[in-house]
Amino acid sequence: MAALSSLATLVGDMSVPTSALALSMPFDGLATPWRVILTIALVTIVMMFLWTFVLFVRGQNARRNAPDPDQEAADAMTWIFLVPALNEEVTIADSIERLRQVNVADKRIVVIDDGSDDRTPEILSAIDDPTLVVVRRDPPHAREGKAAALNYAYRQLSVRLGAIDRANTVICVVDADGRLLADAPSFMAGHFKNPGVGGVQSQVRIYNRQNLLGWFQDVEFGVYGALFQAGRNDWGTAGMGGNGQFNRLAALDDVADETGPWRDKLTEDQDLGLRLIAAGWLGKQDLRATVEQQGLSRLRPLLRQRTRWSQGNLQCQSLLGEVLRSPRPIIARVESAAYIMMPFWQSIIGVSMLVAVYLLITDQAAIWDGGNIWQLVFFYMLGFGGILMGCVAARAARGWRQALLGLLIAQVYAFYTWLIWPVLLRSTFRQLTDRRAWAKTDREALVGD
Repeated sequence: MAALSSLATLVGDMSVPTSALALSMPFDGLATPWRVILTIALVTIVMMFLWTFVLFVRGQNARRNAPDPDQEAADAMTWIFLVPALNEEVTIADSIERLRQVNVADKRIVVIDDGSDDRTPEILSAIDDPTLVVVRRDPPHAREGKAAALNYAYRQLSVRLGAIDRANTVICVVDADGRLLADAPSFMAGHFKNPGVGGVQSQVRIYNRQNLLGWFQDVEFGVYGALFQAGRNDWGTAGMGGNGQFNRLAALDDVADETGPWRDKLTEDQDLGLRLIAAGWLGKQDLRATVEQQGLSRLRPLLRQRTRWSQGNLQCQSLLGEVLRSPRPIIARVESAAYIMMPFWQSIIGVSMLVAVYLLITDQAAIWDGGNIWQLVFFYMLGFGGILMGCVAARAARGWRQALLGLLIAQVYAFYTWLIWPVLLRSTFRQLTDRRAWAKTDREALVGD
């Protein structure tokens, strides 16, 4: 997904207990360079904690005050579901069947077969549904990336559909493994009744969350949506995350160039969301409309995927100036800019972790000197507070017992978030050396529902 904008930004929630606890030791006696590094890191961690707390409070408010679902409004709109597909024989039939069940009066399902050479074309041709349209891209123009496939479908819309009310038409991107909630348009219509809303992101879930790694990814998406996305709803700066991304067609027109609204970026979804915000459109997150997708059950493909998302984050830093000049309120612009700069804040914390480990190994400092217990509690909160808030936020809609369970989940989930460090290093190296080639992640066989 957005890569959601990228989920690698979750380590912005201060899941760095080694660094935080090292900062609890007195700075007296340390060499000046270490004191400077640790002081900068302490300020960064405190600011990020406060930032996350603000998002937590605002996110809970957004959840409680979400617009009512409106099926009548949904039926009055045109919904076009774009499904990019490249060798998706494992999951494509399942995804299309879910879209066929979407409860809305006027819809089109447009599958972009991007030069598949497996059974994908055969499977699609066997589906008899008047709402399904398959557009085929063949070499030399096929397999040029997801953005190119989406832009091709965007250009085809006017040709195939003729004159349509573009302000009253919504484009939804669904990945070939996506399982969109049948009632999703009714929730989205509640947002799109505001003519200033350009995009609304669904809540992503992992459907193969029975294995441990899949479960961690499901928690990850839950934290991201309920904390970092919903916390921006009132500002209208929630990002787009690819799978389950709904955009008003008129908003896409506003940011499109001669090829289309999507650009050739590693996280084309995040790039689009930021450009919509820069153009003055509102971005929202809906936590009730879900899209489930297949998680990765092996660590190596997961790290490769997260590295791509993290590198996409780095690419989006080029939009910093545009976001700061957007017509959004100043606090929204500053917050969005700080979010774009997340890799920089993560790097500061990463350096402080290395310094802390070095000082511990060389006996220049201890993790805790056995002093005031409240000092230990304070630095525990700095180290784990963001994760605690994220896990509580992700489960708060299910009642207070589930919210309390989130506190326990956070203790385990914190270790999963440490995956960011090798990811951040690798993505930075790839960006600096201008490496952008990526292999497509293989789908896993579906098991049950």
